[in-house]
Amino acid sequence: MTDAATRPHWKRDVAVFLSGQTISLFGSMLVQYAVMWHLTLETKSGTVMALAALFGFLPQAIVSIFGGVWADRLNRKALIIGADAVIAASTLALALFMLGGVDALWLIYLTLAIRSAGAGIQSPAVSALVPQLVPSAHLMRVNGMLATIQSVMALLAPAAAGVLYATASLTTIFFVDVVTAVIGIGLLAMVAVPTIVRAGERPGYFTDLVEGVKYVATHRLIRWLLLLFGVIFLLTVAPSYLTPLMVVRSFGGDFFGLDEVAKLTILELAFSIGMLAGGVVISIWGGTKNRVLMIIASSVLFGLLSIALGLSTNLWLFFGIMFVVGLAVPFFSTPAMTLLQLRVEPERQGRVFGFVGIVMAVSMPIGMVVFGPLADVIPVQTLLVVAGVITFVVVAIAVVVPAGRQAIREGRAETPAGEQPVIPEPGNPEAAER
Repeated sequence: MTDAATRPHWKRDVAVFLSGQTISLFGSMLVQYAVMWHLTLETKSGTVMALAALFGFLPQAIVSIFGGVWADRLNRKALIIGADAVIAASTLALALFMLGGVDALWLIYLTLAIRSAGAGIQSPAVSALVPQLVPSAHLMRVNGMLATIQSVMALLAPAAAGVLYATASLTTIFFVDVVTAVIGIGLLAMVAVPTIVRAGERPGYFTDLVEGVKYVATHRLIRWLLLLFGVIFLLTVAPSYLTPLMVVRSFGGDFFGLDEVAKLTILELAFSIGMLAGGVVISIWGGTKNRVLMIIASSVLFGLLSIALGLSTNLWLFFGIMFVVGLAVPFFSTPAMTLLQLRVEPERQGRVFGFVGIVMAVSMPIGMVVFGPLADVIPVQTLLVVAGVITFVVVAIAVVVPAGRQAIREGRAETPAGEQPVIPEPGNPEAAER
């Protein structure tokens, strides 16, 4: 494999890659918002929304297991293009069915499931592709750019989806998604990405799958990071899903002429603008040398902010805290992804990022199932405070366990520019020497 540091035009390749991802992501988020609004307005059913979330996330969690293996065995660019094409084709098919008068819920669920499965293939391939394009010294900044792009889309996509949904139709949004997917595929096709060449005899598919599971399960640093990532991600779901309820219940009535829709809009904008600002800071600054300490510090901050949200009695202060919550997200997710990209061998990154996809895809439905019903019997403020306290406990445990101490020690080691340090196999001193 060609080292990213030796690619003569890596900046151009990264610019083309990010441009394609931006355009494709914009279309995908348009569909995401439009479908949720369509189901909400047409059915007004909580069961329908729960099923939509299930079909929208569970397939990704399942397929990510296999998608990670494919990302380590096949050409990652081809996987991304193939997944994008299947997602666009399913959206196009749904648009044509709806134009023909067929808009059954099962058809929408099926499309959501296909799109989710495509994401399970695409996400680990994208995460593993980035280190192939970017020298290790610049990984944090490029990951920060990706976080910034996602935040910008989180600001633009809802507004664009609202305008299109109100002035045109749901099928128009579907066609826009197809066009953006085609553009994204075309741009990515311009980037040369070699297939990872693995030394020795190539093992079978299921051997690769089992080896990936063992790799994650037996390496303390990776296991520690994924467990911490999963728990923190789950606990930050609470502010994401409970804060709109708290705004409506605790800050109801007239407030400087703002109705409830305006308040909820400001809440979402505060979080999204915070994420955008955090991504910009990371992409310019590049973060500290010890990425593990950044992860731990931002985890502690999440706990503090959750408690602050629960104790807040002023709406504008509440909005300000949500801005800081969004600001903190890139300071957790970006160093976590960068650490995995730097510490995992290139031929195993697809499988490791497949597990990251599982963590993310499973955490969202679990958060909805756990925190949603509890919010109907327990004050939202109490749940937010409890979530913050649990976060402190989790971080404390993560720091004192042997894997946590090892992670902090390894985090202090500066990664030489252009190199890909690896975690030695357990019981393999020769790998450590290499």
